[in-house]
Amino acid sequence: MNCILLPKEAKSIRDPQQITHINKILKSKIGDSLTIAELGGNIGKATIAQINHDEVLLTDMILDKLPPAKLDLTVVLALPRPKVLRRLIMDMTSLGVNKLIVVNSYKSEKSYWQSPLLKRIDEFVFEGLQQAIDTVPLTVEFKKRFKPFVEDEFPALLVDENGAQRHAVIAHPYASQSWQTYLEDTFKETMPKVLCIGAEGGWIDYEVDLFCAHGCTAVSLGERILRTETVVNVLLGHWLEK
Repeated sequence: MNCILLPKEAKSIRDPQQITHINKILKSKIGDSLTIAELGGNIGKATIAQINHDEVLLTDMILDKLPPAKLDLTVVLALPRPKVLRRLIMDMTSLGVNKLIVVNSYKSEKSYWQSPLLKRIDEFVFEGLQQAIDTVPLTVEFKKRFKPFVEDEFPALLVDENGAQRHAVIAHPYASQSWQTYLEDTFKETMPKVLCIGAEGGWIDYEVDLFCAHGCTAVSLGERILRTETVVNVLLGHWLEK
């Protein structure tokens, strides 16, 4: 928790976790300065005016710094184990991904869709924002029907507001083209705008073929079979470099 993220126009901190963090981790006292941010707004500083059991009052609030720019990137992710999804959402939020679309896949267990963790997505996004000192939430959507999503909705992701074509890649360990070769041959300054990543078991051939039939290029990170979390962080690192 590298900043205290507050609701719009809030003048005090009432979230129990944030209060615990201030008392036990930061060990802050009256008169100390805190890094704060307004959800959807700016980042800045505030001074602690009073510390109560269930509220921390703030004064001298100055929100004068814009949040970091989001990556111009949509990630399409096959639903992994819910505990893995929690970590991935926090990581993607921290890294600045603009939009996440979680889809069903052949290797996504049906029971995953019933997990209570899926109802706590906003919490995980909130944690990621406080980690990265950001204020603009990651947008998360769920699509339970794979084929209708790819055929009916996915193509729209590949066209920008001016009608120009956008590029998309799908990570697949058995793709004939490597990710590095794809970057060297296709992109110099800009990056693909859509990234598709499978769950722990990866995509099946049918899913890869369907994505590719609708505008994706399959790329491989090499012969090693990597965890979803590893693939996400390795690939997103390239967007941060641009």
